[in-house]
Amino acid sequence: MKIRDLVNPHVRDLAPYVPGKPVEELERELGIEGSIKLASNESPLGPSRRVIEAIFAAAEELNRYPDDSCFRLRAALATKLGVGGDSLCLAAGSDGILELLAKCFLGPGDQCVFPWPSFAMYPIATQGAGASAVRVPLDAELRADVGATLAAVGPRTRLVFLANPNNPTGTSLGAADFARLVKELPERVVLVADEAYVEFVRRSDFPDAIAALRERPTLVVLRTFSKAYALAGLRVGYAVGHPELIAYLERARHPFIVSSLAQVAACAALADGEHLDRIRAVTHAGLAQLEAGLRALGLRFAASDANFICVEVGPGADALNDRLLRSGVITRPLGGFGLTTHLRVSVGTERENERFLATLARELRN
Repeated sequence: MKIRDLVNPHVRDLAPYVPGKPVEELERELGIEGSIKLASNESPLGPSRRVIEAIFAAAEELNRYPDDSCFRLRAALATKLGVGGDSLCLAAGSDGILELLAKCFLGPGDQCVFPWPSFAMYPIATQGAGASAVRVPLDAELRADVGATLAAVGPRTRLVFLANPNNPTGTSLGAADFARLVKELPERVVLVADEAYVEFVRRSDFPDAIAALRERPTLVVLRTFSKAYALAGLRVGYAVGHPELIAYLERARHPFIVSSLAQVAACAALADGEHLDRIRAVTHAGLAQLEAGLRALGLRFAASDANFICVEVGPGADALNDRLLRSGVITRPLGGFGLTTHLRVSVGTERENERFLATLARELRN
């Protein structure tokens, strides 16, 4: 008897998420030093001093389990967002919420619809629950196609995942398109608005998804502290939704899922608006720097409302990525998403962006 024969088929056949290698390991393998990582959509700045101090102050209590209710963080988020505490569910990253949603609403025979390419965890969460993933191609501008998404919804559809802004393209839907989804999607289908990059949005007509909760009880909004709050290493994400729906997510989650250090760090980050503004300003300046540099090189890129850019570099994208890597510049090739001619580049510091553009220009000439 082989172990694989004992595993549930929908898990056995799952394609796992493949993270990038640690920078130190890549440098060891390639024999290089001083590389820069622009592959994972992380903040170019670290957490604020207030966050660091809060973590150190809480470290002496690590012999105790975390507060399972996340009382302080829940209260702070409720005040900031203008919702009740019972409208919030916290987990280890927003992908932790995705797993809870799949656990609550998906099973064998069900379907989950989402634009594609998009966040890699959508098909993993879907198939992990034994359901089928229905991928809807993006439009010519690499945006979610609302009409095609609605058309893909059938009698077996239980969830629709919508990353807005979208990862890995950085594109977003405006208020009118989002309102159409909220209105026309059958109420029996749970619409999940994944807003991991909402703090970086530049478009003026970006939808207020949390306000839309008042008109659609089967809408859930996901957010995270990993990106704009610079806490990717601590894994804190949350859902905002109707209290009854949230109560079922709470039933499905594991206890003590958000660590003590993650909770105090998120509280401190939420209270430090100046640092959030600083990260946002650095990100927007970096986007402008990358956009200008890519235009000068004659390259096309998607309009981004996130902290990265999806750039079209041609049919040799994988080979170009490898050459960049060997020059100490780590980007993300997108062949696994079907974007075989594109790279995704996270915004770095001004010097990192400069180095990327210079290295890219040199490699394109070779």
